[in-house]
Amino acid sequence: MGARPSFPIVSIPRERIVIVTGGNTGLGYEISKWIAVMGATVIIACRSEERARQAIERMQKEYEVLKGEMKDKHELAVYDKLAVEFMPLNLISMQSTLDFVQSFKSSGRKLHILICNAGIGMAPFERTADGFEKMLQVNYLGHFVMVAKLLPIMRTSGEDCRMLFMSSDGHRSCRFNINTINYDGQPDKFGRLDYYGRTKLYQIMQMHCLVRRLKNTNVTINSSHPGIVETEINRNFEDSFFWNTIFFGGTKLIGKMKTPIEGATSIINAAVNPALTGVNGIYYYDCKSSYTTGTARNEQKQEALWEKTLELLKDHITTEELNILEGRT
Repeated sequence: MGARPSFPIVSIPRERIVIVTGGNTGLGYEISKWIAVMGATVIIACRSEERARQAIERMQKEYEVLKGEMKDKHELAVYDKLAVEFMPLNLISMQSTLDFVQSFKSSGRKLHILICNAGIGMAPFERTADGFEKMLQVNYLGHFVMVAKLLPIMRTSGEDCRMLFMSSDGHRSCRFNINTINYDGQPDKFGRLDYYGRTKLYQIMQMHCLVRRLKNTNVTINSSHPGIVETEINRNFEDSFFWNTIFFGGTKLIGKMKTPIEGATSIINAAVNPALTGVNGIYYYDCKSSYTTGTARNEQKQEALWEKTLELLKDHITTEELNILEGRT
């Protein structure tokens, strides 16, 4: 058996600002904790202040145990406490997303790493107050708005700014139909697996569109498949016989289901590894470049998705933001 994939423990200045959506639980928790342990200031962006506070308290307790090892073995600066903060963000609401961005902008801070981690999996059909299918908005559109509005800050935050999407191999099990991106059929006909996979596909395609537009800038964009991980996202699979009994059950039985830290390793590595400075457009699995579907790599389809997305979000992205997003300024 080979060694498990890992990330380097490197010293990160406290002035390096990181946003992790859904950073209070599962993969996001491990991402937030370990980047903060290395010294960065991490903002957990999630819905529940109570759960975020509990997560931060738990991180601080775990840091107390890690402090000695971090100082002696990895020569990291040791602080009294981790620099982890909470900011409210509910991606199911565009107003909440806009409020989050405005609050961050008002702080006057730079932004060096944006990790779009939050997501929901295979949820039953539900239309948000903004008129979008719920998984489409939470997993893709809400993050797209954040990217558009925070990119101007990242472009002026110095060298080596990184944007990361938590995608999934679920993108392999879906169709691509730009005309049905926002499901409007009967709720009982809603293909949860298909539409979940679509949102993960869109993230990879968005990555490629951004790489083309932001080529030769200070911002790199990459994505990752975490593997099959025991996290809260699995709760939406509980009523699916195939996924809960055969897929997840079988994965547990043969010991291939990952822990959250194992699933988070690729994103942490992509966020902090100095050797990956300037690396762009990679879909990682176990810290290695992994292949994606032909659809995900199809530039014509990527651009069709990009244009459709901008059409859907035309009321939420300004002309100035669009110019920066398109790489025109």
